[in-house]
Amino acid sequence: MSTLDRAIDTSAVSPRDELLALLESQQRSFVAGGPPDAATRRNRIDRLVALMVDNSDALVDALVRDFGSKSRLGTVSTEIVGSISQIEHTRANIPKWMRETRLLRAGRAVGIRAEVVPSPLGVVGIIGPWNFPVHLVIVPAAAAFAAGNRVMIKMSEVTAATADLMKSLAAQYFDPRELVVVTGDTGVAADFSSLPFDHLFFTGSPGVGKLVQRAAAENLVPVTLELGGKNPVVVSPQADIRRAASRTVLGRMVNGGQVCVCPDYVFVPQHQVDRFVDTAKKTLANAFPSIVSDPEYPASVNDANYQRVIELIDDARRQGAIIESVVPHGETLPDPTSRKIAPTIVRGVDDRMKIAHEEIFGPVLVVRTYSDLAEVVDYVNARPSPLVTYWFGPDRDDFRNYVRNTRSGGVARNEFGLQMLPAGAPFGGVGNSGMGAYHGKAGFDTFSHHRTAVGSDLPLSVTTSSAVAPFGRGIQQFADLTIRIARRRARRRLGGDPRLSSPSNADL
Repeated sequence: MSTLDRAIDTSAVSPRDELLALLESQQRSFVAGGPPDAATRRNRIDRLVALMVDNSDALVDALVRDFGSKSRLGTVSTEIVGSISQIEHTRANIPKWMRETRLLRAGRAVGIRAEVVPSPLGVVGIIGPWNFPVHLVIVPAAAAFAAGNRVMIKMSEVTAATADLMKSLAAQYFDPRELVVVTGDTGVAADFSSLPFDHLFFTGSPGVGKLVQRAAAENLVPVTLELGGKNPVVVSPQADIRRAASRTVLGRMVNGGQVCVCPDYVFVPQHQVDRFVDTAKKTLANAFPSIVSDPEYPASVNDANYQRVIELIDDARRQGAIIESVVPHGETLPDPTSRKIAPTIVRGVDDRMKIAHEEIFGPVLVVRTYSDLAEVVDYVNARPSPLVTYWFGPDRDDFRNYVRNTRSGGVARNEFGLQMLPAGAPFGGVGNSGMGAYHGKAGFDTFSHHRTAVGSDLPLSVTTSSAVAPFGRGIQQFADLTIRIARRRARRRLGGDPRLSSPSNADL
């Protein structure tokens, strides 16, 4: 039995005490070891990647078992392959990102040195989701390792087979003082959220994100929340309708629509909506000639999520929406046994319907119409900020105006998920869709403290003499001169009296 195992007698402690013992063991090891060098950070990332790729078949098996029906190749692409380029980019840049930033360079000539040093935070907690339970813990863990931290991961209880496998694999590739994987129900997740981490990273729904942030606040733990939202698609009047329709509905169908960056609703010019819907339905029929018997067609992850999506559709139907499901010939869907729902297009949605407000997270797309792009901007701005907004059409003034006048975590034009393609691009939400970012240097910075260190070798005081009495005449003269210069500069820039140079109320 290891020292850590002896320290945790599960018959005598509560689940939270067990978690706290794991955290304290990592914290002690972090303090004793000090900030790791680049080689150690890379080694940890290498073992993390090895854990994933050495066991990719077993991980896919577990994921398919958890969902009941799920594309194996799609799972490999999104869970395994999709994370590798991001992690490799992070690994390659560790030495550069670790370097201090020098400030006041001219001051070095007179004995003043100033620099900002990226420092590891300590222990990072990561709470993973069920929709991509491998990718969405491996990538933030790699970023936390790159910044020099230790990591604790809480896997989703919804995908239990994957969680158990990840816990077993982590113990094979890592000392628990470096990385440990925790499994358990929502009670364990709540206990995990309440631990005094140095940073807490959560991916999931806005509702649960609020609970996580509230729990973390008790210990003043900083949080990064990667949430979701109702992601809008705008089809511009100049767009290729066939391309826009096919790419939008296929983007909606990734992982059965259970993706935080999936299109949720689409605005189509009024005169082109019938062509858009016809093309979308043909695309779906060709892509999914069978559903019930197709082991590659993603099912809802569990009964609760299946019933939630069905209720959104039924509620919309009861209140007058037009429901168009693309059901293969001879099949009966939705099917509660397999938890499969046919690709569905919903039109005629209004604000009375739940589907107008709740993130769908299933194979359902709402289609809306517009006659003027100003209507679209007003609609999007009147609702919580999404994680991503999509635009189909050329890169012209109307696209630039839409981007400038709306708010979202990211923007993609003419393709699903394109905002995540550059490995160095930050990924994160804004407002209701999240706070903070990771991927690339943004991930390194998220899990680092940028510590300012300034020193002086001058015989005379640089700052104390200007802040504590007795003050010399020189201090008064310097203060007067600084204020006069700033006053003149401000008046010159404002064209005279600053009270008469304010923007009009219409511009505010």
